[in-house]
Amino acid sequence: MSAVRNFVLIVLGLAAVVLYFSVFTVHETERALKFRLGEVVRVDYDPGLHFKMPFITNVRKFDARVQTLDAEPDRYLTGELKNLIVDAFVKWRVDETRQFYTTVQGNVTEANRRLDVRVKDMLRSEFGRRDVQDVISEDRALIMDILREGLNEYARTIGVEVVDVRLKRVDLPPNVSESVFARMRADRERVARDIRARGDEVAAGVRADADRQRTETIAEARRDAEELRGQGDAEATQIYASAFGRDQEFFTFSRSLNAYQRAFQSEEDILVLTPDSEFFRYFRDSLGGNSDD
Repeated sequence: MSAVRNFVLIVLGLAAVVLYFSVFTVHETERALKFRLGEVVRVDYDPGLHFKMPFITNVRKFDARVQTLDAEPDRYLTGELKNLIVDAFVKWRVDETRQFYTTVQGNVTEANRRLDVRVKDMLRSEFGRRDVQDVISEDRALIMDILREGLNEYARTIGVEVVDVRLKRVDLPPNVSESVFARMRADRERVARDIRARGDEVAAGVRADADRQRTETIAEARRDAEELRGQGDAEATQIYASAFGRDQEFFTFSRSLNAYQRAFQSEEDILVLTPDSEFFRYFRDSLGGNSDD
């Protein structure tokens, strides 16, 4: 009984080993190739569980997800012989699994290396046809479209598909950038100085015009004041003359009273005059005559 049980266990073990080497799975993110004695016999399995002949056939799987080639920034000459630092990246994925295996042995690093050489050649060609202004502002999207189409033609020869090509950064070299920025700053400062100079000129004109108008206004006001004062003095003189002409004695008496009031405003005021002074004529005589008369 023990011998039979051992035999059954051995048979079951062998069956498990054969089954293990006869079954393989393919995920949604994978591409698979089946080989028979080193020769490719089937490609591109659907995702799921599959069977193969054990020990005679074997399966190799490749990542079918989108891969990224992030190229190192490099210098490129434009049509006007100016250097630009360009940083680009490429998105690609396996398309023809058999071709991918036979050309680069299914090696992602080797595929990246070949695509990198190709994309740099194309960048060098495209940048050499354009000047800096075209590259930076106008033709950037066009260059990316041309790179994607041209690189896709080459990518098919190694069994991959280029999904996208992008230029992350297109800059002048650091030393050139500093000189360009310095020139831009100088231009902006010159423009600012011109604007300030024009502003100062306009401000000086406004101040001069305001001063002129102020001087004219003050002169006109003084002229009008002098005219009004002269008219008032003339009218006052005319009124005084008319009043004096009507009753000269009353006018003299009124002026004397005003003089008395101004002279004796304080109790401490002292006025030294001779008794027969003309100032006290109305104290001596209510009619203002002399005491001798």
